[in-house]
Amino acid sequence: MSDRLTVVGRSVQRSDGVGHVTGRTRFAADHTFPGMLHLKMVRSPVHHALIRGVDLSEAEHVPGFVRALTWRDVPHNVYTILGLIGVEPEEEFVLAQDRVRYRGEPIVAILAETEAAALEAVSKVRLDLEELPAVFDVEEALAPGAPIVTHWGSNAFMFEGHPFRRVRFGDVEAGFAQADEIVEAVYNSSPIEQAPMEPTGCIAVPEAGGRFTVYTNTQALYFSLDNTAIILQVPGKRLHFVGGTVGGGFGGKVDVIVEPIATLAAMKTDRPVRYVFSRSEEMQVSSTRSAWRIRIRDGVMRDGRIVARKVTSYADSGAYSRQTPYALTKHAANAAGPYAIPNVWIDAYCVFTNRTPSSAMRGFGVTMASFALEVQMDRIAERVGLDPWTVRFVNAYRNGDVKPHRKVVEDATLIETMQAAADLVGHELTDEQRAMTSAPRDGGAGGGGGTAGREVAGGRGGAAGREGAVGSGSVGTAEGGR
Repeated sequence: MSDRLTVVGRSVQRSDGVGHVTGRTRFAADHTFPGMLHLKMVRSPVHHALIRGVDLSEAEHVPGFVRALTWRDVPHNVYTILGLIGVEPEEEFVLAQDRVRYRGEPIVAILAETEAAALEAVSKVRLDLEELPAVFDVEEALAPGAPIVTHWGSNAFMFEGHPFRRVRFGDVEAGFAQADEIVEAVYNSSPIEQAPMEPTGCIAVPEAGGRFTVYTNTQALYFSLDNTAIILQVPGKRLHFVGGTVGGGFGGKVDVIVEPIATLAAMKTDRPVRYVFSRSEEMQVSSTRSAWRIRIRDGVMRDGRIVARKVTSYADSGAYSRQTPYALTKHAANAAGPYAIPNVWIDAYCVFTNRTPSSAMRGFGVTMASFALEVQMDRIAERVGLDPWTVRFVNAYRNGDVKPHRKVVEDATLIETMQAAADLVGHELTDEQRAMTSAPRDGGAGGGGGTAGREVAGGRGGAAGREGAVGSGSVGTAEGGR
């Protein structure tokens, strides 16, 4: 079999590897064009404020200054990244209008002949800001009387009429009543910056026939093109986006931040425009992985079986939505982990604070859930006096099990993966663990855990148990989700 494989199991040289290590690769910001202007942004120096006025008079006298762009110049001055997949409302302005909601929010775009002139002009812009109270903690943001970040009057994103994404499976209170032990913990994480080697940036170039070519290091080329077309209110056929050399992204270059305003600047001046973040901008104002707070309460039997799991999660979206509502849906679908638990309750909040907007980074929404859950599994093992491997084998889901969000498990391979991992690290498994597989449980598809064929009240194994869990009448993540 391996003789017929040309890639799998073999070392294959990257087609672009030599160009990268020899410096021949041409990245987005490496392009240059005659008459190219440089765009730099006037940003809010405070976390939350009303904009009372903007004075450009000194900036306009800087040698090399060409023009400034404010929100009045943007045809559709609302950031629309998730609007393409039906997530609303649109609430992030391309350039701030009457209020700034995080430190570093863009207010005015300055165009100049050189980067130095653009930076000097930025320093000459005078902002009249009336500072407002700010909030930086997710639970404080949801408390009565907290400063309101959004324009609709609530610091929580609404999911189908609820201020959180809900999952209801079985009867979690009955599960807690049945449990021998209750294990509770809170897990916190901080924002994480992706820190790509090449900062976020693009160059927009006017072409013949009214088209614009945009050289960009976005991770989402067509997503960026579509959003730019919406913001600028132009047909997509007038835009030609050239990408491919991301320069490092890890999720951080999914947001459509630089392309719309650079293209607008090229339209207004009929000249190429370069807009590339400085390293400090990349670290301070590009969207990070969200900060999370995850509370887990588990009802556990002495043999390690989890009979109830209640999760309350808070994702810090920062001042605007960007990708976080999407991450919340993924999070809620995975917040019970790869384990067969008969009774699950999940409330996942997308919370707005006056921090830098957060967005995508490597499995965002799921990664922090996995961190919290696996530490929690170790806590459970310690509480009931079992080996951590045993607790995971006892609860591992199998093909045919029903997840709390009403999806049937297929191709689980969790048990087989743990068996292979045990071999790699030299961990001795029991004969029972060696004999386990991810095949459907005895008696048909079920929602259960434990060893093969085990039936547990509350829907842990077998078709009858599964019906009891699904028939609870509660809302699952997969039902009508955005």
